[in-house]
Amino acid sequence: MEQDASDSRPAACTVNAGLHSSSSTGSSTGDNDHRAMRADDGAGAQRRPPPRNRRFTIAAASPVGSSLAVAAAAEAAAASTAKNGSTAAARRRSFTYVEAAATHSGHRRRSLATADLMAVFYPPNTLAQPTITDAPFEDVGAASWEPTLERAIRSIVSIKAKCVRSFDTESSGTYTATGFVVDAEAGLILSNRHVVNPGPVVAQAVFVNYEEVDLQPVYRDPVHDFGFFRFDPRQLRFMAAEEIRLAPHKAKVGMEIRVVGNDAGEKLSILAGTLARLDRTAPEYGAGEYNDFNTFYMQAASGTSGGSSGSPVLDIHGDAVALNAGGSSKAASSFYLPLPRVVAALDLIRRRQPVPRGTVQAELEHVPYDELRRLGLPVALETRARDAFPHAQGMLVVRAVLPDGPADGRLRAGDIVLTVDGRPHVDFATLEAAVDGRVDSDIRVSVWRGSAVHDAELHVQDLHAITPSRFVEFGGGVINNLSYQVARSYGIAVGCGVYIASSGHALGSAGAWRGSVILRVGDTPTPDVDAFAAAVAALYEGSRVPLRFFSLDRPHKQRVAIMSVATHWHALRMATRDLDTGLWLYRDLPQPQPIPDSLLQPTAAPAHVLPPSLAPADRVWGSFVDVEFTAPFLVDGMRSTRFRGPGLVVDGARGLVVCDRDTVPIAVGDVSVTVASSVVLPAHVILLHPTHNFSVVQFDPKRLEGAPPPDLPLDDAHYAGDRRLEQGQDVHIVAVTGDQTPVVRRTRVAARTMVATAECSPPRFRCVNVEGVRLDDQPVCLGGVLCKPDGKVIGLWVSVSSQDSSGKDTTTMLGLDIALLRPVVDALRATGRAPPLRSLDIDMCPMRPAAARAMGLSASRIAQAEAAATPERAPQLLYVAGLLAPNTPAAGLLCAGDVLLERDGHPVRDVSELAAVSTEAVDLVVLRDGQELSLHVPTTELDAMETRRIVHWCGALVQQPYRAVLEQVRSLPSMVYISCTLYGSPANSYGLRPGMWIVEVDSQPVVTVDDFISTLQTLRLHRSEKEGTSASRYVRVTVVNKSLATRVLSLRVDNHYWPPWKLEQDASSLSGWKTVLHL
Repeated sequence: MEQDASDSRPAACTVNAGLHSSSSTGSSTGDNDHRAMRADDGAGAQRRPPPRNRRFTIAAASPVGSSLAVAAAAEAAAASTAKNGSTAAARRRSFTYVEAAATHSGHRRRSLATADLMAVFYPPNTLAQPTITDAPFEDVGAASWEPTLERAIRSIVSIKAKCVRSFDTESSGTYTATGFVVDAEAGLILSNRHVVNPGPVVAQAVFVNYEEVDLQPVYRDPVHDFGFFRFDPRQLRFMAAEEIRLAPHKAKVGMEIRVVGNDAGEKLSILAGTLARLDRTAPEYGAGEYNDFNTFYMQAASGTSGGSSGSPVLDIHGDAVALNAGGSSKAASSFYLPLPRVVAALDLIRRRQPVPRGTVQAELEHVPYDELRRLGLPVALETRARDAFPHAQGMLVVRAVLPDGPADGRLRAGDIVLTVDGRPHVDFATLEAAVDGRVDSDIRVSVWRGSAVHDAELHVQDLHAITPSRFVEFGGGVINNLSYQVARSYGIAVGCGVYIASSGHALGSAGAWRGSVILRVGDTPTPDVDAFAAAVAALYEGSRVPLRFFSLDRPHKQRVAIMSVATHWHALRMATRDLDTGLWLYRDLPQPQPIPDSLLQPTAAPAHVLPPSLAPADRVWGSFVDVEFTAPFLVDGMRSTRFRGPGLVVDGARGLVVCDRDTVPIAVGDVSVTVASSVVLPAHVILLHPTHNFSVVQFDPKRLEGAPPPDLPLDDAHYAGDRRLEQGQDVHIVAVTGDQTPVVRRTRVAARTMVATAECSPPRFRCVNVEGVRLDDQPVCLGGVLCKPDGKVIGLWVSVSSQDSSGKDTTTMLGLDIALLRPVVDALRATGRAPPLRSLDIDMCPMRPAAARAMGLSASRIAQAEAAATPERAPQLLYVAGLLAPNTPAAGLLCAGDVLLERDGHPVRDVSELAAVSTEAVDLVVLRDGQELSLHVPTTELDAMETRRIVHWCGALVQQPYRAVLEQVRSLPSMVYISCTLYGSPANSYGLRPGMWIVEVDSQPVVTVDDFISTLQTLRLHRSEKEGTSASRYVRVTVVNKSLATRVLSLRVDNHYWPPWKLEQDASSLSGWKTVLHL
């Protein structure tokens, strides 16, 4: 599930900005859905409505194929006997065609562009009703837009929807759109397919009088951009819903229209326009996105934008002649879906009957006659087609055929469609109706290919059967069957694998991201979600298995990567769409079992001996391991979930490994340690140093056969703190590159300075109160050690994370004294537990004596500081740059700007004397406002794990404020802090944001996380008693941001898709954590 750990959601993917669908995304996406425009999306030629269509008739005495073949043969014979005459005839025919076209178009000049030659047409209507093109303009008489719109807006609703899971072409998130009532008695609302959504959606409709009703999705077309919601008319108490009549036959070029809907997020906007084209090709929104096809679209310059998806396109009488679907972001053009297929579906849905949809997995396009001639269409056939369909300026041609589909090997791109089951079809609507009526049956299709007629028997596949209606939640990700929509975008076979709609924690460990297709899990093929679920159930928890997949943007490039099986963080379940309720119903799937003891045999790790030419790396390389960390949730200020870096074995017998906090940044996650690039061992976090830039993880050395990796050889004097890294000192750096090879370099210390890091947004750990060194010639690497020529380690070479002024993450490589490890490592070796870490909760910076003199420091104190200087170190003082926590005893005694002079009667010479203390209080002498003050300052014990519990509620991850949060507020509103919200959740859509504190829930004060859990339990009990009433829908949540501004939000609780749970530490589990469901 996608997570939001910042105040605004970054763009999830890069798309072309040529075209947009008209639904408007809310806070979860931040931007409208801009999409790509095809090269032939130009404005078409406007035409007068031609006279009525005539049916395409062929002599009954001869079959269609033979008649066309005879005509083609006669034309070919004429061409072979008189080449010059043939050329002249062709020119004459072309001239006659242009003249005839000019006559029918009112002598307006005709463009030769492909899109502009596509004429306005509609199939023959056997019921003799007016069609789109041959119905005369109605006499508007005294008709006026004002009363028409006044009636219409009572039928038009603003839709607020949440796609609660990424699925197929859609991503989870919140969006607004439009719909309108087409059956007031049955409570049916028409909108777009991308609004009704193919995945799980929770939606409400708001009528013009601001009454809200719940919406149930009842139908979304597999191909075309329309769908239906249903609401209960009884929920409307203060108005009666009215309906808008669908009148597809009234649409015509030149008609004045109004598009009424929720444009650009506004409740109601009315946009005027004039229908300019009825024959536009379906807009292309980009590969992998939802795209309509096998239909025409209408076009007008109404300038619709985000939020107007699903708006009715009204004529002056208030009838809907089309459905707004999308628009160009580079022009004012808007694109509307014709309504004939919508009317057919509505009739069946009213009767609660299924809507049959068939396919042969072939995409068609309408091609004008001049191009058809180049494809080999004989003049005789063109003549018959023009006579039978005088308004059609072209025919249907096969554009693409999907592999392994019913049409594969039978139809080809470029085939001109003549008849289906003996009936001619030159437009999309009649052909689609014919195919929909033959689902699970065979049809006979005649096409013109090259110079002859070809007949093909095709099986009509149920389109609903290849449109996914189930998904599996695995490791925080979502997997569904590969849909026809996605397969068509990339020209691959439906059913070749399962599609990753959201990668989550487990699949992300293999680098299998959204837009990938999984072919195998281990040795098991995964053609569908059932096979995938069975393959996952056969795995062992904590194991590592190969995953074979490919990315859709490179379907010819298969990849095999190793996936870590981690299902203990998230539920493993299957969701299936319930057509009766519109909900997706879950059932739990078998969980992977722990690896049995019989399979946990110790594995030998080979010794990797480096050549003497890489000395002194050959003396320390055996203590290097590779550490990988993956976080299941974006908590503690994380913006990424995968981290990797070198680790250093400091106690092989106990499995203790030290790494920087850019490798293991938080405690919530899975850790693995790779020894000698051969053996991967699970590990868990035992310490995160709250101020210095290192973490300690532990693996089980019993999982290794033979001796564990050797301890890192430490220089005694540097480890004890008697010596430290100094400017100008010669050192050898032994580090690890990205491909896990060693890099060795002799260099020297260029500078020793205080490590400076900035406060991050969202707040996360930053290294403070420590000095680091830079090198003259720093290699590109992930990290390592600084050592002497004999291989004794005197420093750590680590990655320090921060942010620049624009909020962009930065990393800096620095060297740290090895003495920083001694208090922690010695305690772990002696007791097996992390030592108590205490702090004054101040951020210290150096100050030159000249600045201290200006602040009023006495001459004797200046002389004292100068006397403590050494040849390697200039005289300096320390001052308080800021407070790291607002509610500690030190915060009430120390102030920013205080110059630190003495600790416990001794002059303060180095930051290490105050960065970490072991006593419960210290006596300080400080300079403040020109006066020296003596202070007895209690210290604060710091948590070596920072976060020990996380609570999930309605898509919000709540925890106790961690240390990085405390330094960015002047006071704590409560101890209930929102660290992350999940896309498509109630928390994300109703305004809860990371960085807020919850202080009240339904007027009940909450101070601690325990208070919050207790309130949720009480709330759930009261809601169950009121189930079905309006009082059970919303909860009032009072929140405070870091500026201490208070807001009251109403949040609609959804325990079906977002049940509450908590995550807490558990030493007995493999990861050190366990999930408690159903609070």
